[in-house]
Amino acid sequence: MNEHQTLQSSELKSIKDYCLGLLVRRDHSQKELLNKSLLKGWRTDDIIAVIDELAVQGWQSDTRYAESYTRHRINKGYGPVWISYELHKNGIDNFNVDDIVWQIAGSWIDLLEQVYSKKYKQASVLDRNEWAKRSRFLMQRGFPCTMISTLFDHLNIKF
Repeated sequence: MNEHQTLQSSELKSIKDYCLGLLVRRDHSQKELLNKSLLKGWRTDDIIAVIDELAVQGWQSDTRYAESYTRHRINKGYGPVWISYELHKNGIDNFNVDDIVWQIAGSWIDLLEQVYSKKYKQASVLDRNEWAKRSRFLMQRGFPCTMISTLFDHLNIKF
């Protein structure tokens, strides 16, 4: 083994150790691992090779990351728009958030009702400003307008 191969092997081991250190704390997407490793100054090709190896060995899985992240955000009261945006930002594009929601919350409306009830007292009539305020809160949590309207109809809330 020549000096260049030894140096490259040592660097690959450093990258692998770093990535494994991140993965034992929590799941990371491949994009997250790449971005964090790039900050350390390693070469992109070497990082990608290590991440691919970790994925083949089962240490890293974008699917497992997406499921874990989705569960975590649902438990924090975030909706499908927010979760999908965050997953996309972290390199996960082809993942169906609805499958996880059915396992955890039952449905988006159930989750939306939980988020709403935790924040607001039940009221059957709201003035326009209060209705808008409550709607904005739910939209900021990642719930689309159609779901919010469905919730207000379900709870018989009028303005």
